[in-house]
Amino acid sequence: MLTRILTALPLIAGFLAALFLAPALVWLGIMALILFLGALEWGGLARLDRPAAYLYAGLLTLLGLGLANQTGDVGWIYWASLVFWLLVPAVLWRELALRNVPMLLGLGFLVLVPTFLAILQLRTQSPGLLLAVVGLVVMADSAAYFCGRRFGRSKLAPRISPGKTREGALGAWLGVSLYALILHTLWPQALAAGWPGVLLAAWSLFVLSVLGDLLESWIKRQAGVKDSGTLLPGHGGVLDRIDSLTATLPTACLIHSWMS
Repeated sequence: MLTRILTALPLIAGFLAALFLAPALVWLGIMALILFLGALEWGGLARLDRPAAYLYAGLLTLLGLGLANQTGDVGWIYWASLVFWLLVPAVLWRELALRNVPMLLGLGFLVLVPTFLAILQLRTQSPGLLLAVVGLVVMADSAAYFCGRRFGRSKLAPRISPGKTREGALGAWLGVSLYALILHTLWPQALAAGWPGVLLAAWSLFVLSVLGDLLESWIKRQAGVKDSGTLLPGHGGVLDRIDSLTATLPTACLIHSWMS
C-alpha cells in the first residue's frame, strides 16, 4: 500500500500540473507518450516480440497523432469505441478467447486511440471537465477497493478478476452516485441537464469503467501475466492505470456533446 501511495502522489501532482498549466503542444506530447507506452504493453499482451511491439506502438501513436491533427470530425471513432464496449459484456460472459494476434492488435486500436483523442478533446473543451471524468473513475476504483476489502464476500467475476467483489461494485456505484450529485450541485453549469440526466451519465460511465477494468484483466489472464508492465511500482504498467479510462473517456465525449 505504501508503495502504491508513494507512486500515486507524484503521478497525481504531475497530471494536475500538466492538465492546468502545460501548453497544448506539451500536453499533446505527454499524451502521445502515454499512448506509445500503453500500446507497447498491449503489444506485449499480444505476445509480440520486443522489436515488433515497439513497431506496433510507434504505428499506433503515429495513427493517433494523424487523427488528432486532421481537420474533420473524429466523432465516428467515439461511436466505434462505444459499439465495441457494448459488445464486451458478451465477450466476458461467454469467456471468449482473445489470443488471436491480429485481432488483439486491432482491439488495441479500438481501446487506445479513441482514448487518446478523447483526452485531447476534453482538455481542449475544459480541463475541469476532463478532471471531473477522471475523478469519477478514481472514485469508482477507490470505493470498490475499500468497500471490497471491508465488506467483500461475493466474487463479481471470479474467473476473470478474482479480487473484485459484488459488494465492492455496489460501494463504487454508491460512491459514484454521491460524487455526481455533489459535482452537479457545485458545478451546475458544466452540463445542461438536471440531476437525473447527470446521474444517468455517471452510472453509464461507471458501468463502462468496470468493463474496461474487466477486459484488461481478461486479456492479462489469457496472456498469463498479473500486470501489463512494471513501469509504475505498486501499480503495474500504464494499461493497469488507464484501463477504466479507455472505456469511459470516448463515451464521455459523446455524452458531453449530447448534454451541452
